[in-house]
Amino acid sequence: MTMAKYNITEKKEKEAAYRTLVNPKLMDEMKEKILNIIVMQKKYKDKNYSAKMLASDLGTNTRYISAVVNVRFHMNYTSLINKYRIEEAMSILVDKRYQDLKIEDVSSMVGFSNRQSFYASFYRIMGMTPRDYRLKYQTAHASGKKKK
Repeated sequence: MTMAKYNITEKKEKEAAYRTLVNPKLMDEMKEKILNIIVMQKKYKDKNYSAKMLASDLGTNTRYISAVVNVRFHMNYTSLINKYRIEEAMSILVDKRYQDLKIEDVSSMVGFSNRQSFYASFYRIMGMTPRDYRLKYQTAHASGKKKK
Protein backbone atom coordinates (compact mmCIF):
# COMPACT_ATOMS: atom_id res chain seq x y z
CA MET A 1 0.00 0.00 0.00
CA THR A 2 1.34 3.41 -0.94
CA MET A 3 0.10 6.81 0.13
CA ALA A 4 1.03 8.74 -3.01
CA LYS A 5 0.42 12.16 -1.48
CA TYR A 6 3.15 11.65 1.13
CA ASN A 7 5.24 9.15 -0.80
CA ILE A 8 5.03 6.71 2.09
CA THR A 9 5.35 3.00 1.49
CA GLU A 10 4.82 0.30 4.05
CA LYS A 11 7.94 -1.32 5.43
CA LYS A 12 8.82 -4.61 3.86
CA GLU A 13 8.62 -7.76 5.96
CA LYS A 14 12.15 -8.73 4.95
CA GLU A 15 13.58 -6.03 7.26
CA ALA A 16 11.59 -7.26 10.27
CA ALA A 17 12.49 -10.87 9.53
CA TYR A 18 16.20 -10.04 9.76
CA ARG A 19 15.69 -8.62 13.25
CA THR A 20 13.99 -11.75 14.53
CA LEU A 21 16.95 -13.88 13.43
CA VAL A 22 19.30 -12.17 15.87
CA ASN A 23 19.85 -14.05 19.12
CA PRO A 24 18.22 -12.06 21.99
CA LYS A 25 21.20 -12.68 24.30
CA LEU A 26 23.59 -11.34 21.66
CA MET A 27 21.30 -8.36 21.17
CA ASP A 28 21.39 -7.61 24.91
CA GLU A 29 25.20 -7.81 24.90
CA MET A 30 25.39 -5.53 21.86
CA LYS A 31 22.94 -3.09 23.49
CA GLU A 32 25.30 -2.77 26.47
CA LYS A 33 28.30 -2.27 24.17
CA ILE A 34 26.42 0.41 22.22
CA LEU A 35 25.46 2.22 25.45
CA ASN A 36 29.05 2.03 26.65
CA ILE A 37 30.35 3.72 23.52
CA ILE A 38 27.52 6.19 22.92
CA VAL A 39 26.84 7.20 26.55
CA MET A 40 29.82 6.35 28.73
CA GLN A 41 32.40 7.44 26.17
CA LYS A 42 30.10 10.32 25.18
CA LYS A 43 30.38 9.62 21.46
CA TYR A 44 26.98 11.27 21.00
CA LYS A 45 28.84 14.59 21.34
CA ASP A 46 30.91 13.84 18.24
CA LYS A 47 29.14 15.43 15.25
CA ASN A 48 30.83 12.97 12.91
CA TYR A 49 30.28 9.73 14.84
CA SER A 50 28.19 7.62 12.48
CA ALA A 51 26.51 4.23 12.72
CA LYS A 52 29.27 3.02 10.39
CA MET A 53 31.94 4.14 12.88
CA LEU A 54 30.04 2.51 15.75
CA ALA A 55 29.80 -0.73 13.77
CA SER A 56 33.51 -0.57 13.06
CA ASP A 57 34.33 0.08 16.75
CA LEU A 58 32.21 -2.95 17.69
CA GLY A 59 33.56 -5.19 14.93
CA THR A 60 30.21 -5.64 13.22
CA ASN A 61 28.18 -4.08 10.41
CA THR A 62 25.67 -1.23 10.26
CA ARG A 63 22.81 -3.59 9.46
CA TYR A 64 23.35 -5.43 12.75
CA ILE A 65 23.74 -2.16 14.68
CA SER A 66 20.52 -0.93 13.09
CA ALA A 67 18.67 -4.14 14.03
CA VAL A 68 19.83 -3.97 17.67
CA VAL A 69 19.02 -0.26 18.00
CA ASN A 70 15.57 -0.81 16.45
CA VAL A 71 14.69 -3.81 18.61
CA ARG A 72 16.32 -2.85 21.92
CA PHE A 73 15.86 0.94 21.88
CA HIS A 74 12.72 1.13 19.69
CA MET A 75 14.20 3.89 17.53
CA ASN A 76 16.78 4.40 14.80
CA TYR A 77 20.45 5.26 15.29
CA THR A 78 20.01 9.01 14.72
CA SER A 79 17.11 9.21 17.18
CA LEU A 80 19.17 7.34 19.78
CA ILE A 81 22.11 9.73 19.42
CA ASN A 82 19.83 12.77 19.47
CA LYS A 83 18.05 11.53 22.61
CA TYR A 84 21.33 11.70 24.57
CA ARG A 85 22.25 15.03 23.00
CA ILE A 86 18.90 16.53 24.02
CA GLU A 87 19.17 15.14 27.56
CA GLU A 88 22.53 16.83 27.99
CA ALA A 89 21.26 20.04 26.36
CA MET A 90 18.41 20.13 28.89
CA SER A 91 20.89 20.08 31.80
CA ILE A 92 23.06 22.76 30.20
CA LEU A 93 20.08 25.00 29.42
CA VAL A 94 19.05 25.13 33.08
CA ASP A 95 22.55 25.20 34.60
CA LYS A 96 23.33 28.65 36.04
CA ARG A 97 26.96 28.30 34.96
CA TYR A 98 25.81 28.24 31.34
CA GLN A 99 22.95 30.75 31.50
CA ASP A 100 24.76 33.23 29.25
CA LEU A 101 25.48 30.66 26.54
CA LYS A 102 23.65 31.10 23.26
CA ILE A 103 21.36 28.27 22.17
CA GLU A 104 23.68 27.70 19.18
CA ASP A 105 26.60 27.16 21.58
CA VAL A 106 24.60 24.61 23.57
CA SER A 107 23.67 22.90 20.30
CA SER A 108 27.33 22.63 19.31
CA MET A 109 28.44 21.48 22.79
CA VAL A 110 26.12 18.47 22.70
CA GLY A 111 27.06 17.39 19.17
CA PHE A 112 24.60 18.93 16.73
CA SER A 113 26.18 20.25 13.56
CA ASN A 114 23.55 22.93 13.02
CA ARG A 115 20.92 24.92 14.85
CA GLN A 116 18.04 23.62 12.72
CA SER A 117 18.60 19.96 13.54
CA PHE A 118 19.01 20.84 17.22
CA TYR A 119 15.74 22.78 17.33
CA ALA A 120 13.89 20.09 15.35
CA SER A 121 15.15 17.26 17.59
CA PHE A 122 14.56 19.20 20.79
CA TYR A 123 11.01 20.08 19.75
CA ARG A 124 10.29 16.50 18.65
CA ILE A 125 11.38 15.14 22.05
CA MET A 126 10.27 17.93 24.41
CA GLY A 127 7.36 19.55 22.58
CA MET A 128 8.94 23.01 22.94
CA THR A 129 11.96 24.89 21.66
CA PRO A 130 15.24 24.95 23.63
CA ARG A 131 14.69 28.66 24.26
CA ASP A 132 11.17 28.05 25.63
CA TYR A 133 12.52 25.21 27.78
CA ARG A 134 15.20 27.48 29.25
CA LEU A 135 12.73 30.32 29.88
CA LYS A 136 10.13 28.03 31.43
CA TYR A 137 12.67 26.45 33.75
CA GLN A 138 14.32 29.74 34.70
CA THR A 139 10.90 31.34 35.32
CA ALA A 140 9.83 28.40 37.48
CA HIS A 141 13.17 28.58 39.27
CA ALA A 142 13.00 32.34 39.78
CA SER A 143 9.46 32.25 41.19
CA GLY A 144 10.69 29.94 43.93
CA LYS A 145 13.21 32.55 45.12
CA LYS A 146 12.55 35.34 47.60
CA LYS A 147 11.18 38.50 46.11
CA LYS A 148 13.34 41.63 46.47
